[in-house]
Amino acid sequence: MLFTKIIEKKRDGKELSGAEIDYWISEYVKETIPDYQVSSLLMAIVLNGMNDKEISLLTKAMLHSGNIYDLSSIQGVKVDKHSTGGVGDKTSLALGPMVAACGAKIAKMSGRGLGHTGGTLDKLESIPNFQIGLSEEDFIAQVNKIGIALVGQTTSTVPADKKLYALRDVTGTVPSIPLISSSIMSKKLASGSDTILLDVKYGDGAFMNTAEEAVELAETMIKIGRSFDRDTRAIITSMDEPLGYAIGNALEVREAIDTLKGNGPDDFVELCLSCGAIILIQAKIASTIEEARELLIEAISSGRAFDKFVEMVEEQGGDIETIKNPVLLPKAAFITELKVKKTGYLSKIETETLGLLAMQLGAGRAQKEDEIDPAVGLILPHKIGSFVEAGNLLLEIHHNKPLTEEFMNDIYLTINIDEKPINSLNLIYKVL
Repeated sequence: MLFTKIIEKKRDGKELSGAEIDYWISEYVKETIPDYQVSSLLMAIVLNGMNDKEISLLTKAMLHSGNIYDLSSIQGVKVDKHSTGGVGDKTSLALGPMVAACGAKIAKMSGRGLGHTGGTLDKLESIPNFQIGLSEEDFIAQVNKIGIALVGQTTSTVPADKKLYALRDVTGTVPSIPLISSSIMSKKLASGSDTILLDVKYGDGAFMNTAEEAVELAETMIKIGRSFDRDTRAIITSMDEPLGYAIGNALEVREAIDTLKGNGPDDFVELCLSCGAIILIQAKIASTIEEARELLIEAISSGRAFDKFVEMVEEQGGDIETIKNPVLLPKAAFITELKVKKTGYLSKIETETLGLLAMQLGAGRAQKEDEIDPAVGLILPHKIGSFVEAGNLLLEIHHNKPLTEEFMNDIYLTINIDEKPINSLNLIYKVL
């Protein structure tokens, strides 16, 4: 089979066959097809798209390029959740223990952060000695024992996606719903769970700019999941402001702990309850959203959700004293407070820019080899629509190196304050 013919076929807007897609993926993983040819095909897909059949076939080919977890020995319904990423998104850290405390079996493989969106694994590794690398046998045993494990993907899981993602990142071929959806769903399907909940974000701090784009992506991934007989659902949420107050790894762990103890930010608590309710229905633990929310609220108020988090950290080698006493988590050497310059209503947050500034402090990676500083980050204790007075606290910067005047000015430029009142944002746009 000539790969140039496959490129030409997609260049002309024609449908690729299953054999052609399988050849592309298998030979690329074997490194018999060069990057420059695959780049050409990727650009043709960005420009001409793929239909539902092609997307499903591409997902299948990527899925079978590596190891697929067999979780059949885990008792009960295995549930999983995926977020498309956002600033301050520490949802898995609180949501996982909440649903596990209600009896769900959450077997979740997570990734690291790149750019302005943080990764679940980076947050977990801010807990001293926490082990994200479990063997498949230990992963399954832990889920059977305590109902939850949050681990990193192995190098043998969907190797085709690792190669394609790295190539897309440097060839201007990231923004394509067929490529995004097959990338996400091949990894989720390889993880072996029975159900998948997708938190698809849109807005300034998200990859999808509009709610309509987010819905299109979610609907595509739901079709893929159902074509593989997985109960796949989605929640569409706004990322026009950071989720919760904290941005940065240890700071977000602290906020997740506060949430599990019943003291979390309203928007973050609501997202966890909304996602958790859907997951409990998928797990057949509750039959209605109202019943599921009551179970989750009780798990928090009784302390069982927090206890489940402690249990998970202990099972994965982490220092549970830092969870029971979060002041022991990594702390920055300096905390610089920015004050409100004028009285008014917070009207807009440049969320992506705020995430990039946190990255400059060391809270995220510009490149995969960059090291994370777990202690640094930002705390913005206000939401859009909030009334703030001149001279009061606007934002905290947690840092380990001196701040430049340019950095301080850039922080101020990310937050707009107007004299006229403005409505707060709606976090949840739609459930699919």
